[in-house]
Amino acid sequence: MRKALPIFLMFLCMSVHAQELSSFVESDLLASLHKDEKAALLMVHFGTTYDDTRSKTIDAINQKAKEQFGRMEVRESYTSRIILRRLKARGIHKESPLEAMLRLRAEGYTHLIVQSTNIIDGMEMESLRKDVESVKLFFKEIRVGHPLMYSTDDALKVVDILAKRIPASSKKREHVLFVGHGTATPATAIYSEIDYMFKAEGHPNYHVGTIEGYPTFENAVQMLKTAKAKTVVLAPLMFVAGDHAKNDISQEWKEALEKEGFQVRLHLEGLGEVPEIQDIYLAHIQFLMQHRERGIMEKKKAYSQQQ
Repeated sequence: MRKALPIFLMFLCMSVHAQELSSFVESDLLASLHKDEKAALLMVHFGTTYDDTRSKTIDAINQKAKEQFGRMEVRESYTSRIILRRLKARGIHKESPLEAMLRLRAEGYTHLIVQSTNIIDGMEMESLRKDVESVKLFFKEIRVGHPLMYSTDDALKVVDILAKRIPASSKKREHVLFVGHGTATPATAIYSEIDYMFKAEGHPNYHVGTIEGYPTFENAVQMLKTAKAKTVVLAPLMFVAGDHAKNDISQEWKEALEKEGFQVRLHLEGLGEVPEIQDIYLAHIQFLMQHRERGIMEKKKAYSQQQ
């Protein structure tokens, strides 16, 4: 059974990846531009009020995007209204996605790629797609990228990257607990998937919990106790190591785990600080530059014409 599991996962990944690619058709965005048309890339972030983590994550990936996609104008926007308001009070102006898109259109941009640094396809992505839909008529084309852990293939990449990034010794009974934000939508299932993937890929001492979703803190504690963990390394499964990392994780979760008898270390590094994680987002952008997503009616028409 153990030998069959990796083979099963390999075919599962191939199947899911093939299904995802079937939703797209080849279409070179820049090559299709006419003389009076121009394209832009809008990077969309939840945002943070912490300058230190912003420079290591948001600013870092924005800069990489500018370097890699220099043929397009690159802009940024923040989705958190609270963060936008707090930054404005400090004299720092950031635009919401809707504001940024309308400004780009006013400046004559006709084609747009929108790439979020969200971790999962939750409520933030749903809100972003609604914003895009509201301005779609003003552009000739808008392509929206997927969040970090959308496909099975990307999720497996994240598992491999993080297991190498934060090593833990099973002999010393060290365990790593990644803490995600969580969501009230079905998208919270991705956290359980990642937890399963760690173990299926040979990392039984890696676990996942969430602040506002599932698995819960209580679930995480039970996993750690069942595994007879001695030391727990707490790390955020979030793009920035901001408010949740500095308060919920480094204080509340750390203290609660210590009360349960665990020795706790902190690894407060946002996923956005990891170059390999940044590269996954950039790969999503590159894919969008070469492919457009087919609408459901276009796909149904194609299916009906198949022999």
